[in-house]
Amino acid sequence: MVEMAHNFLLSSAFMLALMLIGQGVQMRKLVASLGLTAAEFVVLLIYMAPTFLLLVVPLCCMLSVFLTFMRMSGDRELVALKAGGVSVLQLLPSPMWFASFCCLLTMCFSLYGIAWGTEGFRSTIMHLAATKARLTIQPGVFNQEIAGLTLFAREVDHSTGELREVIIEDGSSPGEEMTILAPRALIDTDNESGSLVFRLWDGRSYVMDEKGPASVASFKYFEYRLDISRVFSSDGDNAELKPKEMSWTELERHLRNLDGNDDGRFANRVRIEIQKRWSLPVACLVFGLFAVPLACSFESSRKQVAVVLAMLTFLIYYSLYSAGITLSESGRLSPALAMWGPNALFFLLGVVGIIVTSREGAPDLSGMLRRLAPARLRGRKRKGAAA
Repeated sequence: MVEMAHNFLLSSAFMLALMLIGQGVQMRKLVASLGLTAAEFVVLLIYMAPTFLLLVVPLCCMLSVFLTFMRMSGDRELVALKAGGVSVLQLLPSPMWFASFCCLLTMCFSLYGIAWGTEGFRSTIMHLAATKARLTIQPGVFNQEIAGLTLFAREVDHSTGELREVIIEDGSSPGEEMTILAPRALIDTDNESGSLVFRLWDGRSYVMDEKGPASVASFKYFEYRLDISRVFSSDGDNAELKPKEMSWTELERHLRNLDGNDDGRFANRVRIEIQKRWSLPVACLVFGLFAVPLACSFESSRKQVAVVLAMLTFLIYYSLYSAGITLSESGRLSPALAMWGPNALFFLLGVVGIIVTSREGAPDLSGMLRRLAPARLRGRKRKGAAA
């Protein structure tokens, strides 16, 4: 158990760092547009970690069990245990207890961690975007930093976001232009809608349409909402939560609100996400079982080759998982079958592998690999051994 935990921590740290580095590269436009410091960038990556851990934990659970049993197989410990009357079935409780811990850990990320990370990420982005907007608006200057928008304020308080003698001209809508004049305004944010909000008092709005004359309206209080994606260039859509970013409560609420006749893509994504939040934690148990007979089949193979094959095994699982999502989103496959099908397949393979291994009938995969190697390479190995 200790060796499995050690392998799990090392592999999890490596895989998570690899994924976060890749995501960080994709966020370079966001970093440049907001002028993030190193500390702020690290905080954003921490908020994104639960989403990646939903896949990292099942993968590293399999790798840790696989590496532990492969080491025991290579050191002939399994042979010694079998000689002492201990079967593979008697060794199963330890990896299954470890897989159960990984399952609970993944479930915590699935039901609570993703919601925490998404809320924290959006709140941080909104705060940084509001700060950027305040700093961008220079007093006494027509500011055109935001695409399709012109902002003017005679006075700007960057600490509170309060503006005096404000003009907002929005020409982003085709064929329509809106101009707002107000003696006082305040910049605020709305995390739920992902909007930057200009709260204006005692002003007037002018809407000019090319099809007709301009309309004028006075107001005591008016909210002008600006999609946060217009404030800076980003690779993602911050204005609307996607199903994969929702908390479990939000997913259930959306599912209850879906009409029985709704076969739209969004409805399918909600149903897929609900199934995924449960199927991925259970995948830890499946991989914990599957890794045992797989490791027992590599008695004399190099560790690097065996690890690559184990990763390819997970790649097959993930390919089936991704194909199921695509088919389910298009309505050609039910979400339950799409998300639970790969688990069922690998569970059956794991059970069959355990039965075969317990009866001393496990295939020698290392020998198969040597036979599949090119003849020239095998000849070089023999010459090296003779020398």
